[in-house]
Amino acid sequence: MWMALALSAAALPVTSVAAQAAELPMPPITGTRLDISATGEVTRVPDVAIISAGVVTRQPTASAAMQENASRMERVLAALKRAGVADRDIQTSSLNLNPEYRYQENQPPQLVAYSASNQVSIRFRDIRNSGRILDALVSEGANQVNGPSLTIDKPESALDEAREQAIAKGRARAELYARAMGKRVARIVSVSEGGGSYPVPPPAPVFMEARAQAADTKVVAGEQKLQVTLSMVFDLQ
Repeated sequence: MWMALALSAAALPVTSVAAQAAELPMPPITGTRLDISATGEVTRVPDVAIISAGVVTRQPTASAAMQENASRMERVLAALKRAGVADRDIQTSSLNLNPEYRYQENQPPQLVAYSASNQVSIRFRDIRNSGRILDALVSEGANQVNGPSLTIDKPESALDEAREQAIAKGRARAELYARAMGKRVARIVSVSEGGGSYPVPPPAPVFMEARAQAADTKVVAGEQKLQVTLSMVFDLQ
């Protein structure tokens, strides 16, 4: 009990100091203030492909639609595991059962069938083989495939490189302005990050009908840009 109270009391000054530090104003600028925005940019080859794949079935009754859907989806999941896709890279994204009606003028809606849909999101960490896996999915009963979209699994180190570039660009630009004004860069007063980003093109929808023969689908990774924009304030003397 005494130990807990001592620890709590000791923590209070640290919290207070941290709060005061967060409230400290920007150091005063004694010379000319210069605001610079600079962007660092690097490129990387995507190493992950993400697709949405699933099975849509249609039967006269709800139970028949769900049963057929479950059977075909089981084959699809088995094909993914045979292809080496880990369980952690497969996630159910939607599961739906919808009635279908026929509408006629001056007649009440008539129930004609049920449509069952089961969709999973899949991450392929070997993009070179993703085309082959797509073909295997279709041959095993997947009749709806959206994607792939290509992305970078762990962009942190690349974004750090972009940050260093942004700092260097901002500093060089500040030096240029300073020389043009007959001054020098005394210090960087502040730096703030506008955010890191790497554009991921939206997946192009691809709808495939199940068929026995593989289509030999090719997926080309290409390159993607990663950017970080920094806002910097310089003091010119």
